[in-house]
Amino acid sequence: MTQSPIPVTRHVDPERMAADQAAFVESWPAFETTAALDALRASDFARLDDGGHVYLDYTGGGLYAARQIERHATFMANGVFGNPHSGNPTSLEMTDHVEATRARVLRFFNADPDEYTVVFTPNASGALKLVGEAYPFRPGGCFALTEDNHNSVNGIREFAAAKNSNAVYVPLDPEELRLKSDAAMLTLESDWWTGDKLFAFPAQSNYTGVKHPLELVGQAQALGWDVMLDCAAYAPTSALDFAEVSPDYASFSFYKMFGYPTGLGALIAKRDKLRKLDRPWFAGGTIQIASVQAWDHFMADDEAAFEDGTINYLMIPAIDHGLDVLDEIGMDTISTRVESLTGWLLEQLQALEHDNGQRIVEVHGPNDTTGRGGTITTNLYDPDGVPYRGARLEELAGEAMISIRTGCFCNPGAGELAQQIEDEVLFRFFERPTDIGFQQLVAEVRGLTGREISAIRISVGLVTTFEDCWQLIRFLEGLRNVACDDLGMPGEQIHLRDTA
Repeated sequence: MTQSPIPVTRHVDPERMAADQAAFVESWPAFETTAALDALRASDFARLDDGGHVYLDYTGGGLYAARQIERHATFMANGVFGNPHSGNPTSLEMTDHVEATRARVLRFFNADPDEYTVVFTPNASGALKLVGEAYPFRPGGCFALTEDNHNSVNGIREFAAAKNSNAVYVPLDPEELRLKSDAAMLTLESDWWTGDKLFAFPAQSNYTGVKHPLELVGQAQALGWDVMLDCAAYAPTSALDFAEVSPDYASFSFYKMFGYPTGLGALIAKRDKLRKLDRPWFAGGTIQIASVQAWDHFMADDEAAFEDGTINYLMIPAIDHGLDVLDEIGMDTISTRVESLTGWLLEQLQALEHDNGQRIVEVHGPNDTTGRGGTITTNLYDPDGVPYRGARLEELAGEAMISIRTGCFCNPGAGELAQQIEDEVLFRFFERPTDIGFQQLVAEVRGLTGREISAIRISVGLVTTFEDCWQLIRFLEGLRNVACDDLGMPGEQIHLRDTA
């Protein structure tokens, strides 16, 4: 078993860290207004420090506060709750809790209950699928989406194609991977489309952290488009006011916002736009009545028509406990901390160099905090400019108890542009008689072009501390002057050396 040239990061130099933190606060003085998050970390997330964790994967999944689990456990222990689809006492009590949570979600986003409703789904992907499969696509209509989108949005193009509707991508600027506003308006203003038109984009990119302009929602609506806003990466750290933004459909995953519960998301939709959707099937709970002999059915009203079968009723009240945490801290406080730490990380990452002057880190997307959130996607390079293997760096970071994420993050559009993958390379893979997986694509593109398309994503969130970010930079400093081949291959058994 060989030894890696990268050192462990658990042995902190207190004097250096204190000096670095003082310099950080001087550059980012607003950080000091976020002390409530340090108190929350100490009271409800002590398990992070107890386990020696540096968690920097908040875009992958949020973390839950201990009080959320305690409150939900108390709720469960003290109640008797039945399936809401009934009029018995236990069912009625559960119905009250579900509806109270539905109303709480609308209040959190300042969505008028007369205009909007909440459909509980398994996740943000489930919300997107509900809209995609039921939207009235037809010949002459259009589904427009940005190149920067999660695959759960990209997949809606299949529903459009199946109904012979058009589907078009709005391009990104290749430098900062922001949406080209002129190209977006060219698509939205086009008179080519004669049928129903749906425009979808992420409020924040899960690949680059770019915050796309929310004013596009109103601009598109004024031109006759329905707008689907993917809020999964945006909502955990940024306030969203539906009275100001007013999307027709918006998708969320609650575990990304506050860690628990998993398996629950939401489609927040305008009531009139929900009625516009035509579901291709029905299920238990989604209808008023159905007949076998008459071969017909009447759909239920509003959100009930979209919540298939028995909803996750025992977990839905846990959403309320998660929203309590965010309300107690305040979204502005969370946003301030994320911006401060993201700004420092961007500065530090771009300053890392080998002794020969070769930069270690390439940041994909904006290199400062203007119009972006706390997601930073990078590739890293050795002294000769050879890219380090993403999967290998994830493994080595894991040995140092640092949680980051590598891959394409289910966002092929942003990834293909960031990694400069040519069309002909991609066409070659999809013309094969057999399927290939992402890791095979990574290996073959590396062999063909020398590039590493498995990126490294760092994301800060609710209870990230300066020390978390400082530890990551110290780990990455260990790459200085280390050749790619000296790190070994993914899966190879080597250990980080101890600098104690």
